[in-house]
Formats: sequence, structure tokens, C-alpha cells
Amino acid sequence: MLSQKYIKKLAVEAGFDLCGVAPCRRQTDGENYFRHWLDSGYSGGLAYLSRNTDVRFDPSRLVADARTVVVCAISYRNDISAGYPDGCRTKIASYACTADYHDTIRRMLRGMLATMRNEYPDLQGRAFVDSAPLLEKQFAIDAGLGWRGRQSLLVTPQYGTFVLLGELVLDKECDQYDSPMEGAGCGECRRCVESCPVGAILQERAVDASRCISCATVEANVRKTDGEEYVEKNLHGWIFGCDECQSCCPYNRNALPRRSALMEPLFDPRSIDAGEWLEMSDEEFSERFGTTPLARSGPEAIKRNLK
Repeated sequence: MLSQKYIKKLAVEAGFDLCGVAPCRRQTDGENYFRHWLDSGYSGGLAYLSRNTDVRFDPSRLVADARTVVVCAISYRNDISAGYPDGCRTKIASYACTADYHDTIRRMLRGMLATMRNEYPDLQGRAFVDSAPLLEKQFAIDAGLGWRGRQSLLVTPQYGTFVLLGELVLDKECDQYDSPMEGAGCGECRRCVESCPVGAILQERAVDASRCISCATVEANVRKTDGEEYVEKNLHGWIFGCDECQSCCPYNRNALPRRSALMEPLFDPRSIDAGEWLEMSDEEFSERFGTTPLARSGPEAIKRNLK
């Protein structure tokens, strides 16, 4: 049987700010929520969200005999997270100013898993970051890390929403599991809803991806691929991602500073004006931003978002 105390010790040593441990279960509530969201047409044409739906709600489909989900979170809050001056045309979400978190968190989780196997030689499991079909926010809620905010993001009382998640799905039970948080929440606050410049935040703590600026600037439907046509939108100065619904959140304004140097920004978007972006060669873009999430978009999409 796994030791919860040992798992959380490894998470701290790996550099995570938060760690919770939840029992594996089929996410019935999450499934109903997700399917309703899909059926309502809020996916914004993101076809991958409709794939692997049977796997998405049951971790045992990802890891045989899965018993435990370890949810880890790391804060990435930085100066850019507080927002940009009015009229800025080159805004980039603050998470994208760091090294690509998929690679960073995956290494951290795999290091934890390797160390755990020294203690539990027959342990089987896998590490997941958000590209996998796993309802990570719901498991984070199960593991007591926070709650679903009005803008659909996980809100943690210590670090607000400026956290990135990763999970270990393991085939052994734990000696103790965390419980969902009680007594915390958004209350009557609606700042995130009111701050969204395109009205993408819905009443049911969900986001309409067809309106969302972050989806429009990052996901596949903004790029002309596989016959898809780019649709011109008012991006309100955002060229990659969007932090509007986060910068205004009281929990973010009062959040603890990040601890990990792994989340140190690699560049400051405020020092790069529109002209510099438009004149940038593919080679320079790759050299400066090739290890960041911006590589997912590429220079042409960034330049198109500026127009």
C-alpha cells in the first residue's frame, strides 16, 4: 500500500507546490458535465475533444487496475500575470512565457515515479499532463486542491488559478486519500465573467470555446490546416492565449509567489513590440521561443493574430 505522506514528500522534492491524492473512480459527474458541454456546441470545433471519450472518464482505461491518482500542481505566476497596460497589442498568456510546461511537468512526474518504484518495485503507473484524455481538474477537486471557478479553471486558495497540473495514475491503493475542499469558493464574485471581453464564460462554470480568445489564438481552429479556414476575430490585443479571466481574480491578486525556478519566464512580451514580431524570421522565432508553448503556434499564426 502506498504512503500518502511519502508521495507528498516526493512531490515537494520534485518542485511541485501542491499535491493531493484521490482514489480512482469513474468520473460520472464529470462525464455528464463534459457531454452536456459537447452537446451544447461549446467545443468550438476542437475535434480532439470528442475523441477517446470512453477513456476520458475512467482512469482504469489508461492504466490497468488503476487505484490511485496523484495530482500535482506548480505555480507559474509572474509579473506578466498581473495584466498588460491598456492598448497593448502584443499580449501573451503568462504561462507561455516559460519553458513548455508539458515537458517540464512530465519530467518531474517521471522522476517521482522512478523514485517510488525504488520503494515499491512492482508499482505500475503512468504520468500524464493535460494532453492526455483525463479529467484532471475533476481529480484535482477530488484530491482537495481547490474548486472549479466560474471561468471553469481550478482555483486553489494558495496560488489562485495560475497553476499547471500533472497526474500519476497508479495501480496500488494509498493508505489515506484527500477529501474535496469544503467551505471555499467564489462566493458572489463574478469578476472573471465581467472581465471576459468576448463573453465566453457561461453561467454553468464553463467556457464557450468558439468565443474564447485563448482557443482562437492557440488551438487548431485558428490555423489554416487540413482545409480549415481562418476566421477573423477581435482578439483584443492577445496574440497567444489570454489571461483576462485570471488577472482579475481576487485569489490571483493575493496568491503566494511561485517557488520553482522551472517556471521562471524566459522572455517578457512587454519588451517586444508589434513591429519586431512582424519582422521576425522563422529562424529567430525558433531560437528565441522554440522551447516555449509559442512553438505550438509558430511565427505565422503569431503574426496573423497581430493583424
